[in-house]
Amino acid sequence: MLLTIDIGTSNLKSALWNIDEGCNDGLRYCFASVPLSPENDGFKHETNPSLWLAAFKNACDKMTEDNKTRDGKKINLKDIKAIVISGNGPSLVSVFGEPVFKNENIYVPAENARLWLDSRAAKYSGEISALMGGYVDASFFLPKIFFIKNEEKTLYDKTKYFIGCPEYLAFALTGEAKTVFPCEGFDRWFWNDEILNKLDMNNEKFPPFIKPGDQFGIITSQASEYFGFTKNIPVISGGPDFYAAILGSGVKKPGQVCDRSGSSEGINLCTNNRINDKRLMSYGHPVKPFWNLSGIINTTGKAIEWACNVLGFSNFDEFIFHAEKSGPGSGNLIFIPYLAGERAPVWNPSAKALWHGINLSSTRGDFANSILEGISFAVNDVIEIMEESGIKAMELRVTGGLAGCDILNQIKADITGAPVLEGVYKEAELLGLAIIGACHFNYFSSYEEASLAMCRAEKCYEPNLKNTAVYKDLSEKYKKLRSMQLITS
Repeated sequence: MLLTIDIGTSNLKSALWNIDEGCNDGLRYCFASVPLSPENDGFKHETNPSLWLAAFKNACDKMTEDNKTRDGKKINLKDIKAIVISGNGPSLVSVFGEPVFKNENIYVPAENARLWLDSRAAKYSGEISALMGGYVDASFFLPKIFFIKNEEKTLYDKTKYFIGCPEYLAFALTGEAKTVFPCEGFDRWFWNDEILNKLDMNNEKFPPFIKPGDQFGIITSQASEYFGFTKNIPVISGGPDFYAAILGSGVKKPGQVCDRSGSSEGINLCTNNRINDKRLMSYGHPVKPFWNLSGIINTTGKAIEWACNVLGFSNFDEFIFHAEKSGPGSGNLIFIPYLAGERAPVWNPSAKALWHGINLSSTRGDFANSILEGISFAVNDVIEIMEESGIKAMELRVTGGLAGCDILNQIKADITGAPVLEGVYKEAELLGLAIIGACHFNYFSSYEEASLAMCRAEKCYEPNLKNTAVYKDLSEKYKKLRSMQLITS
């Protein structure tokens, strides 16, 4: 069996997969999700990384409770051959020392993790961007670390390693500090000795690079005993969450789009060649020789969570129930989802959200539906810019926490004009990690072969042409409002 772990912003998700030779169908034995509780004040976005360790232990315990293998045997964590890890990012952890086992518990001394939404390093983004030869948002590692060096010198001096979210869990399991460099083309968002020297930063605080599919190391005897694994199993890098999701969604040829719909939204279009556009990011695709064109939207699922609180909905299901009472156009309400600044395509940390067209006829359902439409307009915003390069987005493969939302998937299809495919496994990150693990053990010759064997679509949402016509006009209004909002932000 293979254990896959993806640390999201709001949940840690895990799954056990059958990857035994002769059974390469991506069979998932069991799945567990454990909620996380990030903290924010609208400017700082943090979490205690020890909560990731506690959630990991909780998930392992959940998977052994009542689950069984295909042949009816009770799940035993000692049957796991490897652990493959991905996580949210760019989230930064300042680690102070080695993992410690105390009072039958595991502990890694560290500062609170600064999550990908954290914007306090915005004042240094320009300096880092100039040095790297292209825009580097404050959410990325170097601006955050440079902020700490200049504004929190005591913390900088105390830090032994600066590592990311999945690297933190791997460090706790193996005692090996590594940094995952996702793929070719990511140079602008990472570092080298020359860059660190120019910034007068100690390169010993920056662990060596590994790639997705490489081993962080072997699990320590103390960690294996604490969590219930057998000794000496490998802990493997699954890369960042987006990398695993691209594989797990089955995006493996040009024109296919992986739409990661969680707290934020990552749009990833497979292309033949590298495309240089300052509004987007372009880097190597997991399937060679292709490239990935990417745009990230800051607050999509997070916008729904916010709207539930503001509008008084007790849960997501109630939000959707009311949204379904509205219709295309949401009674002329338009929502701009810039609740925490925005990355693609505007790259403006000061951008503000907007609700436009409120009147006495506006209902709770209109407000809810306008959130879903605003998310979809933002997705379409990114896709249209991608298509300026000459490649057409032929289909969207949705993954993540919102992947099973019928109404949202249909709205996306109607607004983008492209079919939306929903996979059997909504948590494509976990399936992508299973693909990486299966290839690590040579059950497949390539990621493409593994993806073809293990990824299956469950539903297809075709564009409703009548609705598409309505949204074409609203899309132009959305863009005008978005441009006006950016001027005033």
